[in-house]
Amino acid sequence: MTIPGIDMVVAVGLIAAIGPIARFAGPDRLAAYLGLNPSVHQSGSGKPRHRRITKQGRSHARTMLVEAAWQAVRGPGPLRAFFQRVSARRGPHVAAVAVARKLAVIIWHLLTRGEDYAWVRPALHAKKLRELELRSGEPARRGQRGTAYAYNLTRTRQEERRHVEQAEIAYRRMTEGWSRRGRRVPTSATKEERL
Repeated sequence: MTIPGIDMVVAVGLIAAIGPIARFAGPDRLAAYLGLNPSVHQSGSGKPRHRRITKQGRSHARTMLVEAAWQAVRGPGPLRAFFQRVSARRGPHVAAVAVARKLAVIIWHLLTRGEDYAWVRPALHAKKLRELELRSGEPARRGQRGTAYAYNLTRTRQEERRHVEQAEIAYRRMTEGWSRRGRRVPTSATKEERL
């Protein structure tokens, strides 16, 4: 639930669909299990052609990830920068599926390592956990400041937002010179003539 766009319902649904993460040798295996990998058409040693996603595997988990991707790109962060980069080339719907696949890869890494998402917003995460506690039947503590209180402070929300905006800017700087095939595009500094 530390990943943006993923709340309790999506987290529980994904954990139920994935099961023990040790079943998957790598993140590509998890993406294939969820049907988020592109189909490949290739004959012999010819050039492979990548097509639409295969849609094989767990359709409910795939649907939840795509919905989580749409929610994740609404806020700042590296996922939004990735969405905008892919959307400029391929359109928003293809970009949302690409973000869903990236979420599956991130989920595999987090579950394998037992870590939290690097760009977690602590106050927002505490708010998600408190909503989960309230849904499970824990009584409300009116008038007391709990762990989710920090989310109510505008200053705290703005600081967290600035933190993930910096991550988004860093991602954009890292990818700004990438061409379509992943090679670096020469910048004007490398084209200068030397005397």
